[in-house]
Amino acid sequence: MSVQVRFLPENIIVSAEAGEPLLDVAQRAGIFIPTGCLMGTCHACEVELEDGTNICACITAVPRGKEELIINSYSDPTW
Repeated sequence: MSVQVRFLPENIIVSAEAGEPLLDVAQRAGIFIPTGCLMGTCHACEVELEDGTNICACITAVPRGKEELIINSYSDPTW
């Protein structure tokens, strides 16, 4: 099942498959998400979901059972 992933504040929408790595989806959409350790410990890749939950994009996949996933990708100037 295809999931529509919307990246804010750019408001770019891209189709993704459930289980697809979030960093791959962002790259395909032309969205840059900084990375550091690629293990979820440094939080350089932290993004915010529509409900306010912060996740590490490097260790997160597109979830199953959703039609749309909204991600607020903000920039941390320290990265």
